[in-house]
Amino acid sequence: MRIFVTILCVLFTTKLAAEENPYSRQTTFDYPKEVFWGDTHLHTRNSADAYSLGNQNLTPNDAYRFARGEKVIAHNGMEVQLNRPLDFLVVSDHSEYLGGYYRFFVDDPLVTKTATGDQWKGFIDSGNLQALFNAFVNSLNQASDEPNRASSGHNDKAIPFPLRTRELIWEDVAKTADFNNDPGTFTAFTGYEWTIAVAGNNLHRVIVYRDSAEIASQLPPFSGQDSNDPRELWKALARFEEKTGGQVLAIPHNGNLSNGMMFPSKSIDGKPINKSYAKLRARWEPIAEISQVKGDGESHPTLSPDDEFADFENWDWDNIGRSQNKEDWMLKHEYARGALKLGLKYEKKLGINPFKVGLIASSDGHNSLTTVQEDNFFGKFPESNPSETRMNSLMAGRLWEGKYNVASGYAAVWARENTREAIFDAMKRREVYATTGSRITVRFFGGWDFDEDLVERPHFVAEAYKKGVPMGGDLLPGPNNSKPRFVISAAKDAVGANLDRVQVIKGWLDKKGNLNEKIYDVAWSGDRQKDQTTGKVPPVGNTVDLDTATYKNTIGTAVLSTVWTDEDFDPNQKAFYYARVLEIPVPRWTTYDAVYFDIPLPEGVPATIQDRAYTSPIWYSP
Repeated sequence: MRIFVTILCVLFTTKLAAEENPYSRQTTFDYPKEVFWGDTHLHTRNSADAYSLGNQNLTPNDAYRFARGEKVIAHNGMEVQLNRPLDFLVVSDHSEYLGGYYRFFVDDPLVTKTATGDQWKGFIDSGNLQALFNAFVNSLNQASDEPNRASSGHNDKAIPFPLRTRELIWEDVAKTADFNNDPGTFTAFTGYEWTIAVAGNNLHRVIVYRDSAEIASQLPPFSGQDSNDPRELWKALARFEEKTGGQVLAIPHNGNLSNGMMFPSKSIDGKPINKSYAKLRARWEPIAEISQVKGDGESHPTLSPDDEFADFENWDWDNIGRSQNKEDWMLKHEYARGALKLGLKYEKKLGINPFKVGLIASSDGHNSLTTVQEDNFFGKFPESNPSETRMNSLMAGRLWEGKYNVASGYAAVWARENTREAIFDAMKRREVYATTGSRITVRFFGGWDFDEDLVERPHFVAEAYKKGVPMGGDLLPGPNNSKPRFVISAAKDAVGANLDRVQVIKGWLDKKGNLNEKIYDVAWSGDRQKDQTTGKVPPVGNTVDLDTATYKNTIGTAVLSTVWTDEDFDPNQKAFYYARVLEIPVPRWTTYDAVYFDIPLPEGVPATIQDRAYTSPIWYSP
């Protein structure tokens, strides 16, 4: 049985006929009634880095099997199985040398009898295994300046696969997705990751296909060896749709390791982003990943000093190549809230919002296994499979300590059915949201004619769709003198922690051209009272027992609902609204490990966390 969390954003009071809503672009009331849980970002042995790091056995087929609830044998020999299967999965192996390392080491002539294979054989014969890995790393920055390459010499410069090799490997990838796709029960998407890292700055995108292998395999993936410019990727996606009649979209990687390049003010050629850039990005990137193993990317304390919950699993040291330290100016171009605010300014300037994105989370696991809950965290890399040493192991053997790995997250999608078509279409219309590992179910609507007691009615969701727009939608101007209303109803994960509070987060562009934000506590558990000066609700408390890595649901609540009015609303200002739902504190995965293996709690990471959900925004434009 599914539990529904509903957040209804209300923005006027005129009575409308049930048959139409002149203030909404929505034209059908055949609304999605189910939320589906998935991962849009998972790597298998087909990814060169995953294979190099020890994932040499678990295939895309294994990843799909595990996601749908079957047992598999992990890299450490353990038999593993999800206690709650996923509804959908995108296997998104890196397009650069896709499938190549595995095929090379099993002596597949498709790879070995190529110039690339000859180069790799030379590395092996000379004992230069690092050069083999560097060839993949260099392929992520293929078109960049020479000083940005790895330092092992020019002999490991990436040599691309021949086109026919790429085509045949891609056909196999797409057919594997088709084999595992079971409409109505489990959706297996064809996908890949475009993996550019300009000067060590992460510009990765996951590419998701709506169609079957017959269409998806007609053109091979666009890789970093083709171009390191996102605009060229978007043009390649356009060529795919023109040639095949299929559909495809791109999902930007969590931006916190991009050092200001993921939601930029300039394209990679150093020129200010213009209307052409904005149109391309808005067309091809309707959603963005904001939480995964390499940190949470909703906001940051430097950007949001008045948000006591912004300091959550932030990775803010450097970039993905660990080649440049983080600077404060970069943060607003990396974190989702900063990007959403910048999008308002660009929309006013260019007439198009390039950063108008729905929000999801995913795993970015490299061990073929999607496990994203704190008490069910099997790691994201072979070296981070459960062990008493995994907190101290280094990601990729040279990057960050394992204790910093984040268990996140889920992509939650409101769709009419569990099929490729329905889930993909929901992504395009941004009716999606992110969670950091809990299955909190959230709805979020905006409109002008919702009654204060709407959520108390048995069919309130149908009425909300009739009279408003869901998360990801656009709210058109309403009657004069109207103020925004938010009707919130939230319910906990059925087997998880109680809820602490629900917040509405607003960003807006004022008449002076300044970008602003405000966080409103709108519903909370218990008898806590808002501080009359700050408007903040006190902490919910903490029931976690660190000695046993347990907690109790004796605080918080299973359901929250309320009606709230935005008294600060200005109908002449561009704005967005999204909801954040917070659970009570639970043990972090590192605390579970410390108790299980009888080792000290690690320093530098919290012992407890408050998992959360982030809805996609609703945008208001005068």
